[in-house]
Amino acid sequence: MGRVRPEDTRYMSLALSLGRRGQGQCWPNPAVGCVIVSAGRIIGRGWTQPGGRPHAEPVALRQAGKLARGATAYVSLEPCSHTGKTPPCAQALIDAGVARVVAAIEDSDPRVSGHGFTMLRDAGIEVVSGVCSDDAARDHAGFFLRTEQGRPFVTLKLASSFDGRIATASGESKWITGPQSRRTVHAMRARHDAVMVGGGTARVDDPSLTVRDLGMERQPVRVVISRHLDLPLMGKLARSARDIPLWICHGAGADAERLRAWEGVGATLLSCAEDEMQLDAGDVLQQLGQAGLTRVFCEGGSALAASLLAQDLVDELVGFTAGLGMGGDGLSSIGSLGLEALGDAPRFDLIDVRPVGADIQHRWARSLG
Repeated sequence: MGRVRPEDTRYMSLALSLGRRGQGQCWPNPAVGCVIVSAGRIIGRGWTQPGGRPHAEPVALRQAGKLARGATAYVSLEPCSHTGKTPPCAQALIDAGVARVVAAIEDSDPRVSGHGFTMLRDAGIEVVSGVCSDDAARDHAGFFLRTEQGRPFVTLKLASSFDGRIATASGESKWITGPQSRRTVHAMRARHDAVMVGGGTARVDDPSLTVRDLGMERQPVRVVISRHLDLPLMGKLARSARDIPLWICHGAGADAERLRAWEGVGATLLSCAEDEMQLDAGDVLQQLGQAGLTRVFCEGGSALAASLLAQDLVDELVGFTAGLGMGGDGLSSIGSLGLEALGDAPRFDLIDVRPVGADIQHRWARSLG
């Protein structure tokens, strides 16, 4: 194991920030960042490109050129050691002649785990790992979850009134929160592989579920959970299914005519297991993970939110709270959980609170306590 130097944290923080630029763009690959430094000067920077290729290391090495010989490479994840669609990144670092590799965290993929470090050490390269490992674990949580548990990381977003309502008794819901909150939500969508809603939300709101006004070329997958496939075939989702990926998770008993109709407009259909009167949220996420997704941004509605929370499948909770009250006859942001004891309630730890326009944004992580 190599020695940690005072400057390592600074350069690794930059590598992590570069890697975040690829979030939502490179699934099923991890969003990795790489910085190459020689004599105190940054000579190469890179991050995983849209579609997952090329990886961060080759991008940074291309910038560095011959100056990479004898340099230090900072990588936010252990360099890959297996040959897939491209040669191993560990070998690219060896061929470039770098003298030292600093990695934030070991890859949990069994094809790589520890092997990349071994390749580098066997080539005489000094290897240091564990620099900014907590930050890297958060950034790569979706990739690790898919590798280890077969499911993507789930962010549940709830935009509600002060008393936790997402619609009036008549169903009116546009707009509870203000334009700054909605723009922030679009930026969050952009950092996830997919945006997911329940069938009720798709029917009532007729959403497009796209990232708008941010110059996005590669849109997230739109995922709709609809047991019976009873969705409007003339809505925004159906009209755009050939241009922007639309995946619909349905039950095995969905009507055959509806299946053909949605396939006809260009949707991808995923048959999922059922749990009593609804789709099994755990199986839905397994299907999405098998299809390659690592980060899913769920925007409700209330029944889907409750289903995910009940099965402990929410990794991060993001709330946008507006300064208005709707009263007890409004629609709750979370459906029935059937709790009898307060100790059984899903609990999260507060990460951050900040004003966003006239609203309050609060972020919570899965509680480890």
